Amino acid sequence: MKYLLSILSIAIAVTGLPLMSKAQTDLDAIMMEKKQFCVGPMYNHSSWKNYWEGTLKRDNQNLGTVSTNTFAVMGAYGITGKLNALFNVPYIKTKASDGTLHSMQGFQDLSLFIKWMPVEQMLGPGTFSLYTIGGASIPLSNYVVDFLPLSIGLHSKTLSARLLLDYQVNNIFVTGSATYVVRDNTKLDRTSYYDTQSHLTNEVSMPDASNFNFRAGYRSSKLIAEAVLNKWTTLGGFDITRNNMPFPSNKMNATTIGANVKYVVTANHNLSLVGGGNTTVAGRNVGQATAFYGSVFYILDFTRKTTSTDKSGKTN
Repeated sequence: MKYLLSILSIAIAVTGLPLMSKAQTDLDAIMMEKKQFCVGPMYNHSSWKNYWEGTLKRDNQNLGTVSTNTFAVMGAYGITGKLNALFNVPYIKTKASDGTLHSMQGFQDLSLFIKWMPVEQMLGPGTFSLYTIGGASIPLSNYVVDFLPLSIGLHSKTLSARLLLDYQVNNIFVTGSATYVVRDNTKLDRTSYYDTQSHLTNEVSMPDASNFNFRAGYRSSKLIAEAVLNKWTTLGGFDITRNNMPFPSNKMNATTIGANVKYVVTANHNLSLVGGGNTTVAGRNVGQATAFYGSVFYILDFTRKTTSTDKSGKTN
């Protein structure tokens, strides 16, 4: 939960914030039933020592290990069984083990998503589902942007559009999604800056981004276990210059692999435990981060009758 993913919203900075990928999020094929509200706290820890300065992989003794701790509240509400609303509110703390750069903390960006499943039908031996997801994020506080790699975010409003496909045979599934992220300009606490040229303004044009997410594994009404591959690409930007600090509009690319597990604890399916982790296997102008997370989710059912869960585990 960069991470999270936040995402989360979906944001990867050189701080090593991971893309969050858990059960019942904007990145999976899980839907809440009508008038069910799933909510819970989440903790994520991410850290890196080595990073990519452009394509050069290196470390920096003035930073040591950079760590990010994220505390978030996440939720999903079933407007209908095919239309869900989701949110994520993260509080982030960053720290460098060496050097003189001080830590930073604060509320980052509120992420909101609408998730719609227009297609769910039998196809061959399994069930094919199609989802469309629209998202937006806005900064929750006036945090400092121009202090990477310890800034808690990029303070840029975003809009995202995602197409997600899922196919499940018995309890085995595969899911793939593609996302385009539009990012608004961000502002610095200075009147001019230099990226590849001089700018006499405090406003920085942020490049858009794309995200591809693939996951596969086992999914039932009690247990979900999945492997995840995620690729985030900044569509523009420039490399960190040699021995310089990162800049908000840098090209920040990252490919991560990881695994997630969700286990339903109670017989009525109201309480779930979720955990997982991921590591960065390729990148550009980002930290080679390793992250792990854990969360607890509880479902509040506002219907008068109990809603059953089907055998595929695709609704709960």
